[in-house]
Amino acid sequence: MIMAGGKGSRLGPLTCHRSKPAVPFGGRYRIIDFVLSNFINSGYRRIYMLTQYMASSLIRHLNRNWTLASFGEYIEVVPAQMRMGEFWYRGTADSVYQNINLLRDERSEHAAIFGGDHIYKFDIRQMEEAHRDNKADLTVAAFPVLRSEAHQFGIIQVNDQGRIIDFIEKPADPPSIPGRPELSLVSMGNYFFRTGVLQEALVQDSSREGSSHDFGRDIIPNLVRDGAEVYIYDFGQNTLPGEPDRGLPYWRDVGTIESYFQANMELRSRMPALNAYNREWRIRTAQRDYPPARFVVPGEGERGCYIEDSLVCEGSILSSAELIQTLVGYDCFIHTGSEIHKSIIMSGCDIGAGARLQKVLLDKNCKIEPDAVIGHDPKADRERFPFVTDTDIVVLPKGTYVPAKGPIQLAHDVEFLLKNDPSMQDIMKGFEGRYTVSSGHRHSFESAGPRYQRFEPKVVKGNTEESSEDAQ
Repeated sequence: MIMAGGKGSRLGPLTCHRSKPAVPFGGRYRIIDFVLSNFINSGYRRIYMLTQYMASSLIRHLNRNWTLASFGEYIEVVPAQMRMGEFWYRGTADSVYQNINLLRDERSEHAAIFGGDHIYKFDIRQMEEAHRDNKADLTVAAFPVLRSEAHQFGIIQVNDQGRIIDFIEKPADPPSIPGRPELSLVSMGNYFFRTGVLQEALVQDSSREGSSHDFGRDIIPNLVRDGAEVYIYDFGQNTLPGEPDRGLPYWRDVGTIESYFQANMELRSRMPALNAYNREWRIRTAQRDYPPARFVVPGEGERGCYIEDSLVCEGSILSSAELIQTLVGYDCFIHTGSEIHKSIIMSGCDIGAGARLQKVLLDKNCKIEPDAVIGHDPKADRERFPFVTDTDIVVLPKGTYVPAKGPIQLAHDVEFLLKNDPSMQDIMKGFEGRYTVSSGHRHSFESAGPRYQRFEPKVVKGNTEESSEDAQ
């Protein structure tokens, strides 16, 4: 089972209209593709995907791109159904408890419960082998992180045999690893359970007064306290075919804009820690019918494109532009003389001639007018854009239109969602009167100045013109 119902509120404007596992990553992937690729590459073919928050684009992506044709094999989407009462999932453990009938129907001796919102590569078979060798009731995948960042995770303490002797969920003052004061051992949110133990623990937790019905806060600490056989699996010992023997393990929780931005930057770095080019361990995703990326000189005497340490995805066109440490998604158009440094440009974006962008994160279908400047003056950015991080990353929501001067224009449907998102309400209220709202949908550019020229067939849905790919 993959828990893929998370909201990802710390990702702010990227998750007002999609769940965290559905957030695009690396130009052509979605976050959910990494855990699914790990399972498929490891040989697992019976997978349930538990969804809840803003699941439409996630379900569409799974239905169109993740199908198993063989008899008895499946990736099956399981929406929240209120099977146990008039309430949605109340925690990670409750999401599995409300679907306990699936565990019973499968009659499997062991069950893997994994999160759907991390970036990593993992041969899951090796974890199951360790789980079985230890005759464990529960095995928790563990990884050391900097102690300064460990308060975001469940903290594990173990004995010399790797058995867990204490588990603390997100403590303010995380204990360090003995002998390594700068590091703490944390849970990756991936578990192998003996199925009978899991079912009993879930049933007991469901009626426990005061429980938050969470694996990290309730299920795991209670099993440790009750003397169950609970072990860690050291993710650092995991090896993959096609990877260097001494390659460092890579795992990122992209739960904040800063961590998400940094993980994308790591993917396009000169020596990426996450190798997306390993043919023996492919990261699988949608297969799109776009032509190759194109780099053009618009006329005689014009300078060519300059590209350094960047990734450009299929269907995108660059016209005498400069890219430095930048990731460009599919189906983008970057016009003559544009300069884009250390930025993430998601699919369907249009960057006008002479625009200059630095440390900018554009969600899908944004349009930047010619000569617009973003990211070069943090003080001016904070006056003009509602979403600027403490590290000066400017985040533009899906479908945003940015003129060279004056207030930006938000797509009306996205603006509605942002104003009604509890994590975004205060920011939006503070920016009232400092932006405009389009009269069109986030997939339509007619309301945002000159027509946006697209390079793909259109389909008409109602009165809204949109592409089948942008609908995701």
